[in-house]
Amino acid sequence: MKFKILLLAVLGFVFTTIAQSKEELAAKEFFWGKDDKYKNANEIPDKWKNESAVVIYKNINYDYHKFGKRVTYKNSIRKRIKLLDKNAVEEFSKFSFKNRFRSTKGLYTWRNKGKVFFAIKIVKPNGKEIAIDVDKEAIAQDDGNYKIAIANLEVGDIVDYYFYSVEPFKSPYEYIFDPVERTLSDEYPIMNFKLYLETENDFFINFKSINGAPKLKEIKTDKRNFRKYVLEASDIEKQDFPRWFYPLAEVPAIKMQTYFARSGKFENRATAFLPENEKIIKSNVSQNEILELYDTRFRPSGNIGDVKGFLKGKTFHSNEEKVIAVYYYMRHYYLTRFIEFMVVAKTQILDNAFYMPALIQNQKEFVRYFTLFLAKNKIPYNIVVGTKRYNGNIKDLLIEENVDLVVRVNTKNKVYASFFSPHTDINYISPYLEGTDIYLLSANKKGKMTEIKGGKLPSSSYKDNLSFKEYKLKLNDDFSEIKIDVKTKLKGYSKTSDQYDRMIFSDYVYEDYKKYDTKDFISLLKGYGLIIGKKKRQQTKQKLDAVITKLKGKQKKYFKEQTEAELSVGEKDIEDYTYKIEKTGRYGINTNFVFTEAFKLKNKYIKKAGPNYILEIGKFIGGQVKIKDKNRKRDANIYMTNPRSYDYKIILEIPEGYKVVGLDKLNKSVDNTTGAFISTAKVIENKLIIETSKQYKHNFEPKENWSKMLAFLDEANQFYNEKILLKKEK
Repeated sequence: MKFKILLLAVLGFVFTTIAQSKEELAAKEFFWGKDDKYKNANEIPDKWKNESAVVIYKNINYDYHKFGKRVTYKNSIRKRIKLLDKNAVEEFSKFSFKNRFRSTKGLYTWRNKGKVFFAIKIVKPNGKEIAIDVDKEAIAQDDGNYKIAIANLEVGDIVDYYFYSVEPFKSPYEYIFDPVERTLSDEYPIMNFKLYLETENDFFINFKSINGAPKLKEIKTDKRNFRKYVLEASDIEKQDFPRWFYPLAEVPAIKMQTYFARSGKFENRATAFLPENEKIIKSNVSQNEILELYDTRFRPSGNIGDVKGFLKGKTFHSNEEKVIAVYYYMRHYYLTRFIEFMVVAKTQILDNAFYMPALIQNQKEFVRYFTLFLAKNKIPYNIVVGTKRYNGNIKDLLIEENVDLVVRVNTKNKVYASFFSPHTDINYISPYLEGTDIYLLSANKKGKMTEIKGGKLPSSSYKDNLSFKEYKLKLNDDFSEIKIDVKTKLKGYSKTSDQYDRMIFSDYVYEDYKKYDTKDFISLLKGYGLIIGKKKRQQTKQKLDAVITKLKGKQKKYFKEQTEAELSVGEKDIEDYTYKIEKTGRYGINTNFVFTEAFKLKNKYIKKAGPNYILEIGKFIGGQVKIKDKNRKRDANIYMTNPRSYDYKIILEIPEGYKVVGLDKLNKSVDNTTGAFISTAKVIENKLIIETSKQYKHNFEPKENWSKMLAFLDEANQFYNEKILLKKEK
């Protein structure tokens, strides 16, 4: 019996090996077989002779097929590239790939691991082909990837390679594939581009060509349930992807998403803009389709009895005031009061973390709960349907995952409510949504969506999004160190990322407990006195306190690292570092997140020059954007996250017996329609006081304004390099 089992195991291995070999051969035939029209394509146009490399052929493929309950998703890419300089040779001398991976799709087992076939060949200028033995040359890495180095590449060679991924999985009755959003262009010019799409029944395809990309065309096939499409383009110029650029807003590109549904029942419950049937490639979404999809999904619903309890006995001067109060209460009741529980569960402090039935987990659930409160209080509202600016215009909406939802409350001063995270404020709209075109959904008294119309979201100003730092500097007697006290104030969008990065849960959760008079985790344990005794509670508290102490150690390390990064100094250059969070800034988009720091900076930014000292005072405004020569000419429009300003106040206590020389270089002013850098410096009594303001006035600038932006960016960078002389008085 044992022999038979062993024999079957060996045969199984042989069959698997043969199957893998067949797939590998099929991939090779698919790209490099007898039908390869680009096998002998070696020449490039004269206009691209001075490029670093030219893509002779780029081919992308998406294949969706099923057999019974199994689905196989294949995607692949081939590039045939001519290398024209040493940079390109270096670029294509190394490849990295993963040959096996566990599928994250549907229902899967270890047998459903995906496979990647990678192959590469080099074509020499004389036409000789050199196939690389990937199995022999690839070296396994610790992260599960393989790396391969291509030896003896030369200028003039052609690199021809492909990646062919096969991902089988056992599908449930429905599955939505990750969206595909990509530009046709590349960092190198492309002579010929082809994208193929293969599909069959039960696969619903949304596909849209945007920004002037060619349309997808159907290829006739002999099989009734099998469909094939192609998108072809040629003579595609290279595309630079510079700082502050959203390719999908301007560059020819495609958007695609595939939804698998075994029957009409699953089609109807899909949160997606599906075509009428699988034979149609959907390329547009109408306003009525948006209204129809969201009508059934956003009827006001949920259990908000605790909100009613919160409002009991309270009076408000206006509905606006009531809405704001309820928003922050809901943020606590449906989110932050559970964060301590989550920490306990994650750190396994207690065996059983308690069930959290009231936790609101996504923006769609938030919309239902919040609009229920509005409807019950007869406060008019709209549901905002928008998409972030880097996705393109709302009129090109195709992928439901790209939708952002916000509730607009139509009080005297309109109030915007977004799905909350621990620090999200009322009137916080994602900066990527600001100023965008939107759709507004209106509901009747029963909550049914009855109307949709266009609109536009408001925009903030650079004054609303402020980062302010005040440095107080004092030199020691021998000028070997600078004692520094820093106070930072952040508001608007300038505070959001710092709130997440710099605060641990105890910095704000306990603040909410106090504000709303709710119990912390340890206090709640008392309600389980018969199950969790006093001794167990004490042990749990000690463990939780130990977790907080550990997190505070990491927090201090993060604060210090951020200061080191801003001042461009090393770990050993800063001593006696301390910090303190003064205000969390969590109750109003215009309230400040405030923290202070103190430390000593050793042997940095000050040098002796005879009896005098040179101080690199400009370094205290932090590193500045320096535009390289190759990027000073720009052909792309400028997209930034949001308008903003960075203000600094530097107060230097002038050492006794010295005076400051070089103030004229610290007074600068460049101010135009795109932004500004303004600085002033003056001496008052024994203090040098410097104030600077760097302003980005808009979230978008046309490329024609690039020279104006360069003007204030260059001025700020110049200030960063300025020095003063502390001259010894006679």
